[in-house]
Amino acid sequence: MQYGCIGEHLTHSFSREIHEQIADYLYALKEIPMGELDSFMTERAFKAINVTIPYKQDVIPHLSYIDPIASKIGAVNTIVNRNGELFGYNTDFGGMESMIQNLGISLMNKKVLIFGTGGTSKTAAAVSEHLGASAIYKVSRSPRSGVLTYEDVLSFHTDAEILINTTPKGMYSREKGMPVDPKLFKKLEGVVDAVYNPLRTEFVRTALEMGVPAVGGLYMLVCQAVLASEIFLDTKYPAELTEDIYHKILGSKENIVLTGMPGSGKSTVGKLLAEKMQRPYYDTDTLITEKTGKTPAELIVSLGESAFRIIESEVVKEISEINSAIIATGGGIVLRHENVDSLRMNGKLFFLDRPLEQLLPTCDRPLSSTKEALEKRYHERYDIYNGTADFVIQNDTSPLAAVEAIERNFYQ
Repeated sequence: MQYGCIGEHLTHSFSREIHEQIADYLYALKEIPMGELDSFMTERAFKAINVTIPYKQDVIPHLSYIDPIASKIGAVNTIVNRNGELFGYNTDFGGMESMIQNLGISLMNKKVLIFGTGGTSKTAAAVSEHLGASAIYKVSRSPRSGVLTYEDVLSFHTDAEILINTTPKGMYSREKGMPVDPKLFKKLEGVVDAVYNPLRTEFVRTALEMGVPAVGGLYMLVCQAVLASEIFLDTKYPAELTEDIYHKILGSKENIVLTGMPGSGKSTVGKLLAEKMQRPYYDTDTLITEKTGKTPAELIVSLGESAFRIIESEVVKEISEINSAIIATGGGIVLRHENVDSLRMNGKLFFLDRPLEQLLPTCDRPLSSTKEALEKRYHERYDIYNGTADFVIQNDTSPLAAVEAIERNFYQ
């Protein structure tokens, strides 16, 4: 391996894709089990590497030189092999600083809680101090000197203004949930999550619903990768490179989710969009049939609408975890908040707004099988479609026009 990233679990990593856009070198992802790090570092069979969880501190004894910033933090995420001598750096510092500044929040004279005590936590503390935070506390599940427990936080520190998550909580395929519920913090001004897969963790999504600025770790990941590549190759890239790659990666990973009334054209537009953008296409109604052996209409008739909605939510939760897809949803998806929340984890919601007079009742849709039932559903749901959409697309002319409008809005 010449260039790459080492860590214990890397199946979730976007790093290879990012580095392939930065420069012309092969970048590998190498998972190293606990207990095998020392032999890898002793062999030194690489030109330069990035280091991620849980080895950002464990690599330090193997280094001949540590950059002052990395030394102060006590964590290394970038190592260069120069004639057999290993030089360590911390580009996470610049990545996290840029992510916070890009979010538009100030840490000056603010109380900051940092969840986690690993290498990224040390970086977050150093950045918070650099940006002028007046009080910085680390939080852990295990009581120890100088670290708050979660019980301490909920008892004495719900006045914190900035929350930073550096734990794997919420990470794809690892740990579900949130380190804490942002709703408990009445003075909250910003939420930062180092987790980048999914694109928006529950921690971030909850803060955004509160109207609090919040961001996941993708921007930090891209920025630190650009800074690391500069060290790898002893070069300097244009200032706009980070922004360009961030938007490319975000655009390539984010799902496009189509919502709207039955008969609004979600399937037709979705298939055309998937073909044009060369992305996989999924229909939640089809997935429900594959899962249960029955169509949504059959399930509603045999089990009732409430039981069907539970099955529907299970399917939505599963499909929401993927990336880079076009997802057409059933007409009633937006009726449950948990569905909208799941779909926002990796996607943007596009409401296909077709006028009522262009919608036709069909016998295969029990909840809108007559003109009267269809009109009732339309008036019940229209405000919900609008309120949950990131973009409203008028679909009253041709499917191709809707495809073009979705693509234009998505990339802008």
